[in-house]
Amino acid sequence: MGQEIDLLVNYPRTKRNVDERGQTKSEEDRAVARKFGQDFFDGDRRHGYGGFNYMPRFWQPVIPTFQSHFGLDASSSVLDVGCAKGFMLHDMAELIPGITVKGVDISEYAITHAIDDMKPHVSVASATKLPFADKSFDVVISINTVHNLVRDDCATALREIERVARGGAFITVDAYRDDEEKRRMMAWNLTAQTIMHVDEWKAFFAEIGYTGDYYWFIP
Repeated sequence: MGQEIDLLVNYPRTKRNVDERGQTKSEEDRAVARKFGQDFFDGDRRHGYGGFNYMPRFWQPVIPTFQSHFGLDASSSVLDVGCAKGFMLHDMAELIPGITVKGVDISEYAITHAIDDMKPHVSVASATKLPFADKSFDVVISINTVHNLVRDDCATALREIERVARGGAFITVDAYRDDEEKRRMMAWNLTAQTIMHVDEWKAFFAEIGYTGDYYWFIP
């Protein structure tokens, strides 16, 4: 198994009122969000992002961390599983000229509305069946995506990441370390279907043979 490491340490943090959000989210809201369509990305805030637009301040500070950790350069190849509209890949291609980037997402809406320069490099696909040969990419990254699947499919997705990565991988998943964080997570969550204690996640990784790096999303 890889290491627990926060490669998103330089991702801008926003102040969240988790309790207020939890009081306003219903199961109907979650059902809409889990369709990952227009309502989730660009609809009402209660269903998701409330407008999912490119802003360089989010991913540009993160790319150098990825680059340093994985030794990325113009000869490297990276796959983003759950790439949405391709914003992270856009910044990676801009900051590491010549790098090969690909992305997949379950959302036809997101892929259709991908940032223009990434449209040739992103496609609709499930994390449980990545359309690439074994060891196709130096690095596979998946941010807050695999936890959107039920446990068995989450395991399949992690094995798929393991299969197509030849150099390394990094994922983030919804998690908690104590009862209070669990309460906050369950109130905050819109889309995740597999949420576990950090120790349960580590045991899960070991059980299914995931050897990449990982970290947690805890609101």
